[in-house]
Amino acid sequence: MLQQDQSDEVRAGTGTPATPPPGRPGIDVPDHRGRTGLDRAGRDLTRNPRVVVRDVELVSTGWHVLRRTTFDYQHADGRWSRQQRETYDRGDGATILLHDVRRRTVLLSRRFRYPAYVNDHPDGMLVEAAAGLLDGNDPEAAIRRETAEELGVDVGELTHVFDAYMSPGSVTERLHFYAAPYTARDRTGPGGGLSAEGEDIEVLEVDVDEALAMVRDGRIADGKTIMLLQWAVLEGPFRAGA
Repeated sequence: MLQQDQSDEVRAGTGTPATPPPGRPGIDVPDHRGRTGLDRAGRDLTRNPRVVVRDVELVSTGWHVLRRTTFDYQHADGRWSRQQRETYDRGDGATILLHDVRRRTVLLSRRFRYPAYVNDHPDGMLVEAAAGLLDGNDPEAAIRRETAEELGVDVGELTHVFDAYMSPGSVTERLHFYAAPYTARDRTGPGGGLSAEGEDIEVLEVDVDEALAMVRDGRIADGKTIMLLQWAVLEGPFRAGA
């Protein structure tokens, strides 16, 4: 038996140890970003008794993670069906609307977004509120970092507005929404993003009424920015009587 075990570990005809089969990047061995166990997400979910996860397949581990999950789902009439969904996991993020009530301005940015460009946007240059992924930070720390990098503002007191799933049919990201006042004194840097990450961001100071007009005519077409602007005039710093 020992002889058989040894022969199994030797390449046929060479007498040298066989190379063990390669692991699966992102599952058994680290992928290019050092991640493992990426196929475990969702396997232990029990919060909803009408959903039983059966399998999680790792489809892609490019920069973010694409999974195909098979699960059993109990319908309202009691019957069960087996379903599959693909989910894109890019982590959670945070976004912020900076506002100057005295001058009735908001601080936004303009940047190129290829997904919008490939889906019929005229030039892919979107006007947006500052935002970014958490990257292991808590939401407040992350949005302070992004505000400094993108807008050049050292933000002070934050108001947490709400959290929202932005595309829950396929993307797992939960976005944390914030607002904060700013003045000219708070603009301590040029902003513009990190050139090392390929960012090329233009900082825009916009009158809030003009920003709302930009929503109406399509010049602002970014969902998170529209949500923050509407909050600002309905319940936030620019609400009537504030």
